[in-house]
Amino acid sequence: MRAQLDHLVIAAASLAEGVAWCEATLGVTPGPGGSHPLMGTHNRLLNIAAEAFPQAYLEIIAIEPGKRPSRPGTRRWFDLDDPVLQAGLVRRGPRLVHFVARVPDAHAALQALAREEHAHIDRGQLLEASRDTPAGRLEWQITVRNDGQRLFYGALPTLIQWGPVHPTDAMPASGLAMRSLQATHPRAADLSAALSAIGMAGMAVQAGAPNLVAVLDTPRGPVTLQSEGL
Repeated sequence: MRAQLDHLVIAAASLAEGVAWCEATLGVTPGPGGSHPLMGTHNRLLNIAAEAFPQAYLEIIAIEPGKRPSRPGTRRWFDLDDPVLQAGLVRRGPRLVHFVARVPDAHAALQALAREEHAHIDRGQLLEASRDTPAGRLEWQITVRNDGQRLFYGALPTLIQWGPVHPTDAMPASGLAMRSLQATHPRAADLSAALSAIGMAGMAVQAGAPNLVAVLDTPRGPVTLQSEGL
């Protein structure tokens, strides 16, 4: 099993706020995204691929006004229905809240997490989703808990397995490049064990207050994004 960073998740109270944050913070305008009828969300995307992080991108995501998840009883992914997270986004603005890891076999990765002797993690069920784009139909399988929880304050990735087309296949260069990803958490040993179970390499984990930290190279120089416990 080998997991790789697929994309960073930047949550925003509205997609317009997310776009404005991206322009002010990273110095670039995000590319097009789309809607997710399964979850009642919509997004904008940016290529952040680098040699150490191939096919990586940044997702700015928000609740789509007037839309609800299509599956009854399901809360939106990435804790977007959590009132504490939403209040934090309103008060402090868009921010890094989570990341998604690409795996070659999502079923096997789920089983590996469930077997992990220190944590026995329920990463959720594997859902099939799709979205039509000008470059072709995107199809993927993704882990989603019914309660929408990210787990470990966003430092344990949601798992994704893509079909034959990956979003970065049609994304132009953005001038951004992923440099590093790390996390601190009070249960650092449990988090490290879970990341090891899915083969997530190249991500440092230390004991401390919950925080997910990503560093990007941008036209304005290195920019550090942090979740700061949100």
